[in-house]
Amino acid sequence: MTSLTSGLAGIVLAGGRGTRLGGRDKPAITLAGRSLLDRTLDAAADADPLIVVGPSRPVSRKVRWTLEEPAGGGPVAALAAGLESLTERAELVAVLAADHPWLTGAALRRLVRRLRAEDNAGGAVLVDDGERPQWLLGVWDTDALRRVVPRDAAGRALGGVLARADPLRVPAAAAEASDVDTPEELDRALRDFEG
Repeated sequence: MTSLTSGLAGIVLAGGRGTRLGGRDKPAITLAGRSLLDRTLDAAADADPLIVVGPSRPVSRKVRWTLEEPAGGGPVAALAAGLESLTERAELVAVLAADHPWLTGAALRRLVRRLRAEDNAGGAVLVDDGERPQWLLGVWDTDALRRVVPRDAAGRALGGVLARADPLRVPAAAAEASDVDTPEELDRALRDFEG
């Protein structure tokens, strides 16, 4: 672990129903032999510990598994479960979805660098070409994140919760903010990774 990322933990949200993909287990979808979840875990390799919120499945690195309560309670409930599982002291925490195959470790280090350069920022999130924050592509001050995530987390809107931490908005490079939610996005990922 480099000094830039010392004190960085990771929470990866890997639940959901994959409704727009016909109910597929989205984190398990493979691109060029690597699952979407493993690709996200690779990008977050500097984080220790790495906590995955979702059903346990085979992965290529050591992670801690947990589930949200209630099951299907949504991303804020999943984030709350990840924070509860984070018992180690961590200055920063990367909060990521498991369906961003173009995300890289360099993108996370860029977010860490920006966040550490600002004294009072609660986090740093990637923003897409339309300048929309990608709430599940961010690095957060752990204390700030714990303050904004409510105890009654089920069914809450993720953006409404995380925006209260007043994060820095960092432009995404190339496709790193792109996810795989629809059949069209999956087709694009298959073309990019499998040619």
